[in-house]
Amino acid sequence: MKGKVIIVSAPSGAGKTSIVRHVLEFLPELRFSTSATTRAKREGEVDGRDYHFLSVEDFKEGIRNDDFLEWEEVYANQFYGTLKSEIQRIWDEGKTVIFDVDVKGGLNIKKYFGDDAMAIFIEPPSIQELENRLRNRGTETEESLHKRLEKAEYEMTFAPQFDKTILNDDLDVARAEMLQTVRDFLNQE
Repeated sequence: MKGKVIIVSAPSGAGKTSIVRHVLEFLPELRFSTSATTRAKREGEVDGRDYHFLSVEDFKEGIRNDDFLEWEEVYANQFYGTLKSEIQRIWDEGKTVIFDVDVKGGLNIKKYFGDDAMAIFIEPPSIQELENRLRNRGTETEESLHKRLEKAEYEMTFAPQFDKTILNDDLDVARAEMLQTVRDFLNQE
C-alpha cells in the first residue's frame, strides 16, 4: 500500500518539531514517522517514540540491508535515517506519514515520492535568533552550537528546493500556516 507523505525540514532549533507536534494534535489522519539515529538519547526521550536509537554498528547493518528509505551521516558516526518499515507500518494503519527530518533527508524523500509528497521548509527568522533558541535549550556545548549554526547557514540555502517555506518568527502564525498547508495538500486528489 502506498499513500501520501508530508516532509518537514529545518535547521536545528528552527521550531519544526514544535510545529509538527501541533499539526498532529489537529489532524488525526497523520502519523509521525519516527526516525532512527545513533546519537545519544536526551533526557526525557523514549526509544521508539522520539527516535529509534541504534548503535552505529546496527545502523550500518541497516544501510547494508537496504532497510532505509534515506539516511545521512550528519556528524562523524552520528547517523539519522528513515526506516522503510516505519513508513509501511503507518500506511498499513491507513494514515498519512509526516516526517520531521533534516534538509538533505527531506529532499531525498521528496525525490523518492514525487507528487505524493509535500516538502515544507521551516525557516528561522535569522541565524542570530536560531543561536538564541539553541542556547536557551541548554543542550549544546559551545562546540556543538558552533557546528549547528554553521550547518544551519548551509541548510538554509536549500529552502528554494522545497514545495513551501514557512517563516517561524511567530510560532502561532507558523503553526496556523502549517496546518492550512497540510490540509490543502491532503484534500488534493
